[in-house]
Amino acid sequence: MNVTLILIGVDILGSGLLRQGRWDPQKRQRVLPPSQHARVHGLEATQTERRFDLVELDRFRYSTPGQIAAFHDHLASLQANLRLLKAPPDMLTGGHMPEYLMRRTDGVVGLLERLIEDGCQEAMDSSKETLDEALLDDIVLSLDAPDRDPQASEVPAIPGHSGPAPAAPETTASGTGWARGRNTTFDDHGPETRTGS
Repeated sequence: MNVTLILIGVDILGSGLLRQGRWDPQKRQRVLPPSQHARVHGLEATQTERRFDLVELDRFRYSTPGQIAAFHDHLASLQANLRLLKAPPDMLTGGHMPEYLMRRTDGVVGLLERLIEDGCQEAMDSSKETLDEALLDDIVLSLDAPDRDPQASEVPAIPGHSGPAPAAPETTASGTGWARGRNTTFDDHGPETRTGS
């Protein structure tokens, strides 16, 4: 059976996922040998290790024109999939927003996506319906979770930020005292297509 697996994780070599284990009758379970990083690409790699190609995906950098272009391309891809009702076309890629996002996330994709996701939720809850630095300053990035192991680099260092912006006043409907909610029925028909008339 031909199957292609794409697995994503942190410290794959050190995790033991690709190493061949042996049965330990005293522990009554399979035991993995210690990691041999230097031997993975040599002849002594296990059969499982030889069947996988490891591709290192590092954080985005922002030092060279190529690195900046790659980060902008990623932001443009994220932006194309956001459905905020008042979002300008260059919400993530215009002005100083790319530099702001790089500073807030240090180029770590998981932090960037968490910041954007939490920012979009706040933008919808507040009826602002767009992302800007003032809104994102209110978002505190946290990846603390009981299933993440900081020792295995599953929790990256989170850069600090300038602090929250002042809270915006709540929008209310004309004299009724209740906050107006978001219209959650947003029909996205995609790019307009023209057919012959």
